Parts: sequence; structure tokens; C-alpha cells
Amino acid sequence: MEKDMRRLVIRTFHVDRVVFSDSTGYREHTLSIDKNMTNKLDIDKDIIDNISINIIEPGDHDRHVNCIMDILPISTKVLGVLGEGITHTMTGVYVMLNGAEKNGRQMSNFGSSDGMLSEQLMLDRAGTPGKNDIIIQFDVLIREGTEFGRKLPLAIHALCDNFVQEIREKIKRLDIKQADEKHEFHDIIREDKKKVVIIKQIGGQGAMHDNQLFPFEPSGFEGGFSNIDMLNMPMILSPNEYRDGAIRAMT
Repeated sequence: MEKDMRRLVIRTFHVDRVVFSDSTGYREHTLSIDKNMTNKLDIDKDIIDNISINIIEPGDHDRHVNCIMDILPISTKVLGVLGEGITHTMTGVYVMLNGAEKNGRQMSNFGSSDGMLSEQLMLDRAGTPGKNDIIIQFDVLIREGTEFGRKLPLAIHALCDNFVQEIREKIKRLDIKQADEKHEFHDIIREDKKKVVIIKQIGGQGAMHDNQLFPFEPSGFEGGFSNIDMLNMPMILSPNEYRDGAIRAMT
């Protein structure tokens, strides 16, 4: 006896080039980013000194970067909620969030990942870019003297999420004929089979060891629940929810 609980369809749109342009869009495997995008973000000038968006080509990793706060894919829900319905995702490109104070103090001085990108980032691992992937760097500089409390990294993650949302809104409306691949996944309960549970331990301690669960968008920020705020209580996710980006690691 089988019971199909959820059906998730993921369509992929591959990116060969990322360029700055007058507007954000996607066409013929080229992702265009509005060159004035930072002017559109709601930036708190009392804490943010500057935001720079950079395109890092494959192999161009011998460069210094500030603390890597996150590496995230660009994905969006087209239909349904996380774990079911339809998701559009981009392949060949990732967003990297970096943060530091203007004077060089890093967002995570204890175990900071600042340094040469080629030495700090392991490619071709689960959740990291491949050697042929393009990285869009979202680099945030904080004003000197800003208090490094929990609200600060959350504000930076929210800003980056707003930037990514601009791209999400474009790929949400792409014609399915432009998709390069289509994958279909089902959460199926088989009553006569053994029950399998995979336990994943995630960080939930302090400003730089937080996770958002069940955001509005795959691997997004808005709408998510902090596992710190939920007192690090155990949560049960279906395979499709996990696959669809129900956990946003912010470490």
C-alpha cells in the first residue's frame, strides 16, 4: 500500500553568463543584474556603510573576501509551498554573502572565514558552488562602532534576501519552454516498508550560528522561523521539504 503525500516539480534554468545591465532579467542562459540594484534596497545607513555586488567568474578565486556568511542558490516557488508544487531554480550560479566592519573586523571573528576565497571555499561539495559555477558576491560593510548583536547579521541576511528576491521574481515568470531540466519528486509512505529517519543537527547558538526554517522561498529568509527562537526544538521535515530548501543555514 502506497500513499503519495506530496509532489514536487523542480525546473532548472542554467546560467552561462552573469552581467550587469539596466534591469534584472534572464534570457538565453544569461542572467542580467540591475547595476543600480543597491540603490533599491532599504538600507539602514546607521549600520550599513556600503554594499558591493561583484561577479566572480569560475577560477577567479585568488581574491580576498570578508567573512563568508552564507552561500545560497537562487530558487523560487512558482506554485505551492515548500516541499510541494513547482519550484524554479538556477544552476551554474550561486550567491555568496560576505560581511565585515569597515575597519576590517569580521562578522564572525571567532572562526571567521575571511581570507583568500580559493583557500576558504571548498568547491564541488553539497551546498557549495562547483568549479564551473559563477558566484555573485553580496559584500556588506558595516559602519565602525556598530554593536555586533544578533540583530546585525539578521539585518544583513534580510538585505541579501531582498536582493535575491529581485532575481526570484524574474525566474518565477519564466516560460517552462526555457527550462533545461525537469525533476519530479514524491513523498511516498509505504506502509509495508521500514520507517527511515535521517537526523540532521544544525547550529542554534548566538548571532552567527542561526538557521531559518520554512521561509517563504527556497533557501530564503523572509517568513522563516529561527531555530533559536523555537528554543532549538526538534523539527520533522519531509524529504521534499528538505530538498526544496526548508532550512536556511546562516552560519
